[in-house]
Amino acid sequence: MFEDIRRYVKQLGLPEGDLWDLPTSQARFPDGAVYRIEVPTVNSAEAVAALLETSDKLGIIINRVTETYGIFRHTRQELKEFCRLCHDYGAELLLSVGPRATYDTSATALSPQGVRIGYRLRGMEQLIRAVEDIRRGMDIGCRGFVIYDEGLLWLVGRMRRDGFLPKDIIFKASAHMGYCNPASFKVLEDLGADSINPVRDLQLPMIAALRAAVKAHIDVHTDNPPGSGGFIRVYEAPEIARVAAPVHLKTGNSVVSAHGERTSAADGKRMAEQAAIVVEMVSKYYPEAKQTRRGDPDLRIPYA
Repeated sequence: MFEDIRRYVKQLGLPEGDLWDLPTSQARFPDGAVYRIEVPTVNSAEAVAALLETSDKLGIIINRVTETYGIFRHTRQELKEFCRLCHDYGAELLLSVGPRATYDTSATALSPQGVRIGYRLRGMEQLIRAVEDIRRGMDIGCRGFVIYDEGLLWLVGRMRRDGFLPKDIIFKASAHMGYCNPASFKVLEDLGADSINPVRDLQLPMIAALRAAVKAHIDVHTDNPPGSGGFIRVYEAPEIARVAAPVHLKTGNSVVSAHGERTSAADGKRMAEQAAIVVEMVSKYYPEAKQTRRGDPDLRIPYA
């Protein structure tokens, strides 16, 4: 069915449909790895410390720590501690842009209908402040940032290209942006996203189709909080790694109730335990899949 449309989208570099044959991705991270472990919603320095300490005890590697509360909601001292902990461990750190619709003066974003605007930025001033929030993170040594607004992504992508922002920082497009098909992924890649997080409930053939469309790293939740569905997909993690490589397997925030909340040392410990389950499943059912080691030069490890 719809063969003429399928032929046309193929000419644009898109798959002709969701890939039900689940082809094995041959793409890899620069170090040859298939997957990396990313733990999001690590929203206090205490949670970071507990996460990384527990990961050592469990014998697993955390490649990326992602903060989602917002840069401008942390003190400078806490942000420095985020950077120090990740630097000493050898993990990438991503900080999230603080200004977003839910923190603004409008009640729209928190209403039943307005929630559809997600965390996007309202007005030019918030856009300017968001860039300054990124510069605040850079000033304490961070080299990776989570973006929630396609306009901001376009702007900071241009700024990085033109030298206004450093060439070695990376931008991750958040799942809260709501992107979930190959065409929209190409848009985000063109705007400057180095790493793209689709919505959390995509089936394997849909994820495989995303990989067929873009070269950017893909970040897929293997588990998530009840606030966004509560999916626990640990037995799918090996197949996600196989079809989506290079992929960040996002794990750990199923131990909290929702995204974007403050997290404790106890949460950090439980996040590491959840990550250990994902690593176990990939190691058992896709043993040839290589994970990036700690401290790899390609990781945007924060400066000391």
